Amino acid sequence: MPLKYAIDDTQCIYLNKKKCGVCEKLCPAGAINFEDTKEELSLHVGSIILSTGFNSFDPSELDNLGFNQHPDIVTSMGFERILSATGPSGGQLCLPSDKKQTIHPQKIAWLQCVGSRDENKCNNGYCSSVCCMYAVKQSIMAKDHTKDPLDCAIFYMDMRTQGKDFDKYVDTAEKKGVRFIRSKVHTAVPCTDKNGISLMYVDESGHIENEVFDIVVLSTGLEIGKASVELAKIMGIKTDRYHFIKTDSFNPVSTSSPGIYACGVLTGAKDIPQSVMEASSAAAAATENIALARHTKTKKITIPQERDATREFPKIGVFVCNCGTNIGGVIDVPGVVEYARTLPGVIYAEENLFTCSQDTQDKMADVIKQKGLNKVVVAACSPKTHEGLFRQTLVNAGLNKHLFEMANIRNQDSWVHSTQPEQATQKAKDLVRMAVAKSFLLAPLFESQLPVTQAGLVVGGGIAGMTAALSLARQGFLVSLVEKNQNLGGNARLLNRTYLDEDIGSYVKQLIQDIQKNDLINLFLGSTIKQVSGFVGNFKTTIVTGESEKQISHGVAILAVGAKESKPDEYLYGKHPSVLTHLDLDALLKKGTPRIKKAGNILFIQCVGSRNEAYPYCSKVCCTHSIKSAIEIKKINPEANIFILYRDIRTYGKRELIYKQARDLGILFFRYDPENKPIVTPYEGYVSAEFNDPILERRVSVDADILCLASRIEANNNKKLSQAFKVACDSDGWLLEAHQKLRPVDFATDGIFLCGMAHYPKPIDESIAQAKAAASRAITTLAKDTISVGGIVSKVNARLCSGCEACIEVCPYGAIAMDIKNHVALINSALCKGCGACAATCPSEALTLDGFNNEQLYAQIKSAMTV
Repeated sequence: MPLKYAIDDTQCIYLNKKKCGVCEKLCPAGAINFEDTKEELSLHVGSIILSTGFNSFDPSELDNLGFNQHPDIVTSMGFERILSATGPSGGQLCLPSDKKQTIHPQKIAWLQCVGSRDENKCNNGYCSSVCCMYAVKQSIMAKDHTKDPLDCAIFYMDMRTQGKDFDKYVDTAEKKGVRFIRSKVHTAVPCTDKNGISLMYVDESGHIENEVFDIVVLSTGLEIGKASVELAKIMGIKTDRYHFIKTDSFNPVSTSSPGIYACGVLTGAKDIPQSVMEASSAAAAATENIALARHTKTKKITIPQERDATREFPKIGVFVCNCGTNIGGVIDVPGVVEYARTLPGVIYAEENLFTCSQDTQDKMADVIKQKGLNKVVVAACSPKTHEGLFRQTLVNAGLNKHLFEMANIRNQDSWVHSTQPEQATQKAKDLVRMAVAKSFLLAPLFESQLPVTQAGLVVGGGIAGMTAALSLARQGFLVSLVEKNQNLGGNARLLNRTYLDEDIGSYVKQLIQDIQKNDLINLFLGSTIKQVSGFVGNFKTTIVTGESEKQISHGVAILAVGAKESKPDEYLYGKHPSVLTHLDLDALLKKGTPRIKKAGNILFIQCVGSRNEAYPYCSKVCCTHSIKSAIEIKKINPEANIFILYRDIRTYGKRELIYKQARDLGILFFRYDPENKPIVTPYEGYVSAEFNDPILERRVSVDADILCLASRIEANNNKKLSQAFKVACDSDGWLLEAHQKLRPVDFATDGIFLCGMAHYPKPIDESIAQAKAAASRAITTLAKDTISVGGIVSKVNARLCSGCEACIEVCPYGAIAMDIKNHVALINSALCKGCGACAATCPSEALTLDGFNNEQLYAQIKSAMTV
């Protein structure tokens, strides 16, 4: 049944005779119509997605941390404003109490878990998930913002940096001198002489310490705002005791009301990558039931007619981004702008605070039209993230999008020369001069349209792969699902229950049945990928099943090839029957073996084989898995003594609640250091584990009937697969996304997407959300009839080509073939990604890259050598 969206007539300014009508103009479905006589506005929709954000905890509710008692005690959001170019001090790191903004701090402290993990003082028993990482980020940024020595200290209980590459970021902070102090600060008191804030805390040895800091940052947790709570009530959506919208592990974006979906912090505290994934996931879930209506209300965007500027004398515009302290804190941006105005061909130059902002984009388009610019140079950050945005601005202004050049004065200048402002400013001028020199020779480039094969390929038949395949099929697209084993289900077949106590086995069974019943899904079991050719919208893949081969055509591919539990080479694993891994223990729990009931002492050791030099990442699920297993054992055997040895307990988000439950059940937790790991000794029928108790400051031993090792999750050997699909893996073997925050399910290779544990270890709810997100992103291609190819691609001058085939050897995309008859190289422009490897390799300069041809590059080189 369609949902009716009612508009509050007291708030709608159209109904109050001011005639705004914005919603009528913006509604993509054309579902809103106004009449002056109407007193009510209604909208009929098939689905609703809620993403109403969050509030930060108000630390003034706590009387021990001095907030509002001293201006130099600030929240994390307040400190973010201090570092911001649009903040009160223009991005300069000064004491908030210093109105003249001349006094810089020498010591800054971050206090973690303010408003989180505390049922008593703030009624927020959950972990806010993001606070540890943003404190680490802010400490690094603070150090980068000052030339003087800066002492940064982070006070924490558990360092919860469980995301992809997060632990590496902590290592970076430690190398920069950031101190990590494991302690929850008791009080923050302004010093009597008003010079600093005194923090009182207990160190790990039990000694009371007092230390004075210039600024204290309270890492405040995330809460749901009153407006969101009220909205949930109005829509009849169930929420939990913390007012987060209730979802479950198998439907992470579905609310209790059919047709209404939620994403981001509204369902629980989470970081940006997961929020972005959930947004795409909610889009997929919301449109599955209304897929038949696709394109029935589509409105085409009107693009301005492109101006032919090929016969015009170059009229170059230069836009230099200040980007706050990122660029302007090091480089003299006004000086660079003045210099740009002196360059040949430049008729306009200006400084922008944030060139990538929407208002600046609109202004840039107006300037291009008003000044008649036919070449545009932007000096800002990386073209990797913003070049597409600026090119679209040219299109909106009626210029060919390839009449654009970008000078990277952030990554290649201000960031690497932050302590040398004069030299950095000179380098910025050099980079702008080089960009202008190249822009003189830019010419329009054009793209062609090719039809899209509206079918998908999903590689991997675990929970993520099956979810992605079903999502595509429910959107009406044909899907080929390839699984190397003879059974679907992947690792989920071996798991017991989720942290919310949901039965994983029954869900997997139902998921497999849904796959088998869906007529749009072609299932290939016991199959592997042999060869992949083609490009986004037009791939051809050869699938091998036993002795037979089959080639399929598809427009997109989703890689969901999973990961595996490593087999430890320590703690007597494989040498003593009492030593198990998580999956071994799950098998015992699923079978209900008497061994669990008979066990007197059960010990878990965390971080086995991970967070070390060889494997410097956290496997993310292990802490929750161990604690959930321990609780299950307590249900079966209440008399069992259960011990968990850990480095940091990383039960992020609402998983923190089962950590509290475990402690309430009498499960004991002991922390160990990687330099002083537990020692396990074998005995008849049991093992003895000896470890150091940091509280008692003495060695302790436990005779364990069962020793469960939380061994790392490691990537499968994806080398052949990554080569076949022309995608990358990181140094730890995980499939590498295009951008960790902005494009978390895309590869750099167009038309290929990723999800599940092939990307990085994650729990089931996050794997399902990412799988639907990958399907959502894939549909943006499959829903099109045609796709654009060409533009910046290589070309061959047949007269210069000697047929040496060096270009074929270096092309990573298989875009070059040999014309046997004429013995010259041929470029498939649809496959070419414009990397330029062939042009750099060709000894006779027969290959050139449009947009980066030899004349343009030589002009840049010559300009670089001009003083």
